[in-house]
Formats: sequence, C-alpha cells, structure tokens
Amino acid sequence: MPLHFEDFAAGNVACYGPRTITRDEILAFALEFDPQPMHADEEAARATMLGGLVASGWHTCALLMRLIADGFVLASASMGSPGVDEVRWLKPVRPGDSLTVRSTVLDMRPSGSRPGMGFIKFRHEMLNQTDNCVLTLVSSMMIARRGFTPASAMASGRAQ
Repeated sequence: MPLHFEDFAAGNVACYGPRTITRDEILAFALEFDPQPMHADEEAARATMLGGLVASGWHTCALLMRLIADGFVLASASMGSPGVDEVRWLKPVRPGDSLTVRSTVLDMRPSGSRPGMGFIKFRHEMLNQTDNCVLTLVSSMMIARRGFTPASAMASGRAQ
C-alpha cells in the first residue's frame, strides 16, 4: 500500500542513501548537460578556484532526486511537485564522495481546491561521507490523501 498524505507529519526526518559518485559519472553528466571546465575537463578543473574536478550542481540535484525516489517517492501516492522553492550548493561534490540525503517534513496542508490531495513541504539536505552538507533543496510534493489514488485525487476538485 503506498504512502499517503496522512502517513507524514511535520517534523519527521528520514535518511536515504548512500550513493557514491564516480569520476566517470561526473564527466558523462557534464559533457551532456553542463560542460563547464570544472565539471568536464580534469586538467582545466585543477586551474579553477575549486582545484579539481567537481560534479555539476544540477548533477547533485539529480542524485538527490534519485535518492528520494528510491527512498520514498516511488512508494508513495505522489502526484509530482509544484516546484522548488530553494536550492543551495554549499560545498563541491568530488569523485568518490558518498552522498546521503536527510529529508525533513517542514509543513503540511490539505489542498484548498482538491480535497483528495495535500501538499508536503520538505527540506532535503545532501551530506557527504564526513557529514558536511553539500546541497540543500526546499520543495513541496503533491500527494494523494488516504482513500484516493493520484488520478482520483486530481479529479476530486473538478466540477462534474
């Protein structure tokens, strides 16, 4: 049975991972999506203020998504997200870093227009193997309430 809106509570904290990032993953992502020198060229990266190869911030966001998807999103009655409120890249992510995500429920509210769903606001913190926070991301998730599927929750506010 999937997790529903009622299975969460403000203040709840859960951790997901770890996931170790490799040099090859950093280079592959960078070459396709963010070919800046510090992400895509090891020699050029040594000459940057970062002093070596680092993952793109967008790559770390994608890794965070994968960790929370495997951790709880795919086991929930998720209906997606209305957007991201804040992203902060705090420290570089380097080849060999082992990343975990700590997710905290900040706030919950039922939808005013669709009684079959609610909004859950999360603060996700990505930590490396030394517990340094490398990324924070605050966003909301739309999730069906108990007794509703994502499809029936979307229909719950429509005029017949």
